[in-house]
Amino acid sequence: MYMCHRLEGIAKSSFLELQTYDPSPLSLLSVTLPANHHSPISLTPPPQPKGPKPIRFPPDSFNPLSNLSKNPIFGGEMAALHLISALVLSLFLQIQISALMVDAAIGVNWGTLSSHRLQPSIVVDLMKENKISKVKLFDADPTVLRALAGSGIQVMVGIPNDMLGILGSSPATSDLWVTQNVSRYMVKGGVNIGYIAVGNEPFLTSYQGQYQSLVLPAMLNLQQSLTKANLAGYVKLVVPCNADAYQSASLPSQGAFRPELTQIMTQLVSFLNSNGSPFVVNIYPFLSLYQSSDFPQDYAFFGGSSHPVVDGPNVYYNAFDGNFDTLVAALTKIGFGQMPIAIGEVGWPTDGAPSANLSAARAFNQGLISHVWSNKGTPLRPGVPPADVYLFSLLDEEQKSILPGNFERHWGIFSFDGQAKYPLVLGVGHGGLKNAENVQYLPSRWCVANPSQDLGGVANHMKLACSVADCTTLLYGGSCNAIGEKGNISYAFNSYYQLQKQDARSCDFDGLGMITFLDPSIGDCRFLVGISDSSCSCIGCGIFVGLWIMSFWVLMYLRILGSL
Repeated sequence: MYMCHRLEGIAKSSFLELQTYDPSPLSLLSVTLPANHHSPISLTPPPQPKGPKPIRFPPDSFNPLSNLSKNPIFGGEMAALHLISALVLSLFLQIQISALMVDAAIGVNWGTLSSHRLQPSIVVDLMKENKISKVKLFDADPTVLRALAGSGIQVMVGIPNDMLGILGSSPATSDLWVTQNVSRYMVKGGVNIGYIAVGNEPFLTSYQGQYQSLVLPAMLNLQQSLTKANLAGYVKLVVPCNADAYQSASLPSQGAFRPELTQIMTQLVSFLNSNGSPFVVNIYPFLSLYQSSDFPQDYAFFGGSSHPVVDGPNVYYNAFDGNFDTLVAALTKIGFGQMPIAIGEVGWPTDGAPSANLSAARAFNQGLISHVWSNKGTPLRPGVPPADVYLFSLLDEEQKSILPGNFERHWGIFSFDGQAKYPLVLGVGHGGLKNAENVQYLPSRWCVANPSQDLGGVANHMKLACSVADCTTLLYGGSCNAIGEKGNISYAFNSYYQLQKQDARSCDFDGLGMITFLDPSIGDCRFLVGISDSSCSCIGCGIFVGLWIMSFWVLMYLRILGSL
């Protein structure tokens, strides 16, 4: 079966409050529904309560129905009753649908595990230029949050899994975290924080239950902290889950949460539902293709498949829809079939594996975006796209762990320096991707293998360079895999040299390296130039250095004259 295979909660109360929140005027539309409101809607009138009969208004009183009954358009009181009932039912259904379709948008994940980090202000400008309205973070980095202030971009801040224990055991710590990482930024002209991601894939199978019991206590304390800060109506808690939290033997309709997670998922989804939060899941068709040689390649994309999955009356032509509906089926089995679903991570890498390349990444991401914006939905949720979709990711991160695969460092739709890797239209009214501006590069020079030296003893130097710098593009499936032995040595030397901010000593390698001013890039294999740490502009720095040199020589000249 072509399915990808990664939540907690609180006891259900007798009533849940569904809230539709409009952040601009502090308005709140609340509809109180029974706890089992996700069941099919019954049109049977409720039984009349016992007690005194309702007062009957005389014909000429202020009974609003008496006026309607006199109107020939409505044809009497019964017609008026039917009209009002229809309006109420229509409103109720619209509320149900709107719960699934709230501010759907294409957002991005912004990770910062890179030694070549752009200034946060440049990254924020990059998102604004590309009309990216939502961003998901993996922590609450103050420099990043300060840069987002006043941008209007909705932010999901993240809490690492290692913090779940202390947040769940200490309400005071939870209060402090909310104060320092949420409240202080949510001021006029501040940061538009809409969500807090409590952990990151905490139910991942490989964690062996390490964080499983910590999620809900942390959420309960954080919810109380938000309430104390008067932010509970503005900021929602979510738990990004990996798709291995649920599974299916063969078909999407057979989807169910892993047996050991069923109880905790029921509690968690109840908590999310009662607080108006979506279920956030990370879906990666690329990993299904990467991990299985039997996985049909065309099923991973959105162009139709010669290997569709037939599930009763439903036919699935792509892995994303199949995976999404497996989750819908799992949620239905625990009583929350109408739970809004947001995609926390989805994307396709551009390097580090045979199936990770520019053309495949463009085909997948553009197909995904077109699919979402078409509002087609899925067979189990026709006409209802995901609540939000966060592409993974905005930028490459060359310091990420490569334990899952060498491709882990190459998910960005932009390279580390904010340059678009391939054409991509993010939505209706968007043009192609626009590159970052005002990027401060180091000088145009590179470190390569010295052709006049015997490179026989280079192995240890290569090992040192690649243990620190990123050499994943040199490995099988990488874009630099076929540049030859000397090309491999030069690429490794240069990666290390740029990581060390072009320190001349870092290009020595016992005399085996040399600095060149000629770009050694070969075909699609790009030899990078690092980013400067300087915050001043190139023009400003140049003027400053020029004036300093001029002043130095003027001073020396005057001293010489004075000694004559």
